[in-house]
Amino acid sequence: MNLQEIAVGQSLSGIETSRIVSVVATVSRGAGALQLIYRTPDGAVKERLLSQDDEASVDLTTAERPFAFDGDGANFQLTCEAKRIDLAFLFDPMMAVHSSNVEPQPHQITAVYESLLPPSHCALSWRTIRARARPSWQGPTSAS
Repeated sequence: MNLQEIAVGQSLSGIETSRIVSVVATVSRGAGALQLIYRTPDGAVKERLLSQDDEASVDLTTAERPFAFDGDGANFQLTCEAKRIDLAFLFDPMMAVHSSNVEPQPHQITAVYESLLPPSHCALSWRTIRARARPSWQGPTSAS
């Protein structure tokens, strides 16, 4: 890109490594030199003196937003609903029962959720952790 083509408001690449900068002002400094005042993506204003040797590395680019909201709305809604269903067990431990067409009897719910499945807050109690770390048939270890 020719140094004389650089104008205020343009987005340029090649001024800083792997960053797109926005031109704030330009000041001509004789034949083949240009003082460039630019703004980085994080908002810092910097300046750099460009010469004709820098023309090959400077390119005009378009500044892109880090997030674009131009995706398909139906797919986004489907994804949100899938994640809501995925996390529903955190709020309703019997989600499988409530979301199915089966109407269980009270004794069936008691059998499954209270007798067969351990309560989630007791699943890794201290006693369980100790039992997993040292099976009872091994016995105590000797320190010597």
